[in-house]
Formats: sequence, C-alpha cells, structure tokens
Amino acid sequence: MAIAVAVIALAMGSVLFFFFSPWYLTPLASNWGTIDDTITITLWVTGAVFLAVNLFLAYVVVRYRFNRRRRSQYDPENKRLELWLTGLTTLGIAGLLAPGLLVWGSFVSPPEDAHEVEVVGQQWHWSFRFPGEDGRFGTVHNRLIDEHNPFGMADDPAGQDDILITTPHLVLPVDRPVKMVLRSKDVLHNFKVANFRAKMDMVPGQTSYFWFTPTVLGEYQIVCAQLCGIAHFAMRGRIEVVEQEAFDAWLSERTTHAELAQLSPGDPEAGSEFYASCAACHGPEGQGNQALNAPKIAGLDPWYLERQLGLFRSGARGSHEDDTHGQQMRPFATMLPDRQAIADVAAYIGSLPDQPVQASLAGGDPERGARRYRTCANCHGEQGQGIRATNGPRLAGLSDWYLERQLQNFRQGVRGRHREDPYGNQMVEMAQVLVDDRAVSDVVAYIMTLPQPRVEMAAANPGGVEE
Repeated sequence: MAIAVAVIALAMGSVLFFFFSPWYLTPLASNWGTIDDTITITLWVTGAVFLAVNLFLAYVVVRYRFNRRRRSQYDPENKRLELWLTGLTTLGIAGLLAPGLLVWGSFVSPPEDAHEVEVVGQQWHWSFRFPGEDGRFGTVHNRLIDEHNPFGMADDPAGQDDILITTPHLVLPVDRPVKMVLRSKDVLHNFKVANFRAKMDMVPGQTSYFWFTPTVLGEYQIVCAQLCGIAHFAMRGRIEVVEQEAFDAWLSERTTHAELAQLSPGDPEAGSEFYASCAACHGPEGQGNQALNAPKIAGLDPWYLERQLGLFRSGARGSHEDDTHGQQMRPFATMLPDRQAIADVAAYIGSLPDQPVQASLAGGDPERGARRYRTCANCHGEQGQGIRATNGPRLAGLSDWYLERQLQNFRQGVRGRHREDPYGNQMVEMAQVLVDDRAVSDVVAYIMTLPQPRVEMAAANPGGVEE
C-alpha cells in the first residue's frame, strides 16, 4: 500500500509542479504560435499517458498485492487487450505526429516575399551574410576559407555586393518574414533562438533553411543546440529586432565583400609613427614594462592586435570600473584615428623582434597546470601558439604576470563582459574552469614552460597571440 501511495503522490506532484512551476517557454516573439500549440498538444497527450500509466501501476500494486491463496493466471494471447492497446497507442502517436508534420511543412516553406540571411557556424562563433542589391548570394565553398576569406567567397560577380557580418550580432526588421540559410564551416552545429521557436541543424557540406517573422522588438539570444566541442556552451550570439528604418540604416553601414577586398593591408612604416606614443610604456621594441603595467606586445599577431585596439578604441575593453590598467590604455587607443591607422600600428608591432621572457612569478605547479591546460589547448593550441580559426590568441612567450592578471579579470568579469566583445564573452565562460587562484597560477606556470617562438618563426607562423 505504501508503494501505491508513493506512486500516486509522485504522479500528482509532477502534474502540480508542471502547472505551478515558474519555468516554462520563453515569451513568443515570432509568428510560430503553431509550434507552441504543437508543444501544448504533446504535453497533454504525454501527460495523460503519464498519469494513466502511474495510476494503473498504483491500482495493480493494491489490487494484486501478495496473497498466499491466490494463483496467477497465464494468458499470453488476449486479443481484446491487444486491440485496445494498439488502438489507443495509434491515436496517441497520431496526436503527437500529425500537428508536428503540418507545422514542419510550413516551417520549411518560406513565403515568396521573405528576405534572406545566411548564418555561418564554426567552432565557436556565428557570422552572417546578406545578399547585396542584386538580391543574390555569391557562390561560396568551404575549401576557399582562410584567414583572409573567412566566408569562403568564390570569384563570383554575384558575391561582390554581398554584405558580410563577422561579429555574432544580427539585426532584423520587425514584421518582415526572413529565410535563414544555414551552413557550417567545420562540425555539426544547430542554430536556435528560443523566443522565435526556431532551430535547425547545420551540416558541413550542406545547406539547410527555415523561416520566421519577428513580431516583437527586442534582443534575443542565439545559442548552438548541438554539442559541437569544448566551447559549445559559449557559442552564443544575439539577434536584435528593430523597425525597418533602423534596419536599413544598420545594413547600409555594413561592409560588402568587394569593399573588404579593397582594404589596404597594414603598413609597418606608417605604423612606426603611431607607435611612438606606445613605446613610452611598452618599450621601443614592444618588450613590455611590468613597472608600468605594460605587457609585452612584440610577437603578437596583427589580427589580434587590431581586434584589441579596436575594442579599446570603441570602449568594449577598458571601460570596466575595476579595470584600471585597461582604462589607462583607452586614451592611447583613441589616438588612432581610423581602421587603417590601427592596421598600420599592428603591422609595425608585428615586425618587432620577439624576445623570450623570463618567469617572474612563483608558486604555480606546471604539472597540475598541464592537466588544466588541456581545455585551453582546444583554442590556443597545444604549444600555446594560437589558432586563428578558433580566434584563440597566442599564449606562449607572454609575461606570466600579465597572463595571470588577465585570467583573473576574465574570471571576475572585469574583462570580456562587454556586449561588443564576443570572444571576450566566450573567454569569461571558459575561465570559470579555473576554480581558484591556485588553478590560475598552475596553468600560467605551465604556459611559461611552452616553447617560445624564435623571431624568424614568429614571422612564418601567423597563428597565435596572447590571452
């Protein structure tokens, strides 16, 4: 009897928890109310079966409890019972599948007036592409992808006016249907926006698609709903739904493929003039100065330097109230007038000799740090050389005091929490695996044992940068 009472209590408690729980679907912000209806039907069908099975179990426990004088009856062929079970199961399965099949048919049938956006997934980042004025996407292929052509754009006239969005921030107009074309650069991903009730797998070598109409102004989180690697949980982005006028203005400010191709590379000679103000803290050869809290920057790849200088210049880095050293850096970054100046000074720093650094901190255990570093190696490389494809900067050859300070800043959210610093946001999440100060000291101690590239190797290997 006690078991029967427990089964009934658990079943009824589960039902009550469902109805009174504060956790449910996120507020709907698209046209897919039919998906919510399908979910509701599924919950009612499965809930009814759940209650029926558990109440029947409780009845059986009581009705057929142990009795020495009772003997069981062997009845292997009960056609009446089989017909009932088959019929009820058929109705239940039909109730589960039929609404979903109808909604799916509509989900992959975009209206003719829907505009298009391509979503590109990679470990662990989102990027986007809009067709240009011709309304057609240019040809792309994964084999063409490199650090200078991250979308894999082919030599196709239709792609010259394609608008490329390299940051995980997408803006869409409200009340206008959009077809999302999905592709992956590397492994399986899944593009999901819970408020839109929209998700779809992204398979390497294939394209998939779905459509929806944003109906509520606001900002919504993009997540990857397919386990895609060590930083899967940090693969996030955002969609901002705005009025049509605001969308048009935002899109007009984005850069086309042709415009990106025409950008001039950094000029080290021109950058040397801008570096004059940097040398006061970082040294004439970028060797750094701990007394001035200026890290070594020689040996860092220009792509990473450009990104960090851009973040300082825009206020996405160095604006946190507890980041006193970052606040000191911001005024110097704002002295660089435009993107070309940033590229020039980054190119000049990339030409400076990469001298080895000596450990200045004590207390860390490199052996323990080696185990902790396995997670870091997925983005930064086993030798700390950095991996451009994962946007993981070089770590080997940097000052230990600077590495330790930045890891602590990431752990505490002092660095990386700004909404315009997507890679910093990922690093904040990943840094949480370092559970305490000792873990930080250990992993820094291990990084200091990694081989430091020689000057000639630094010029030949464009893969790495700092943390």
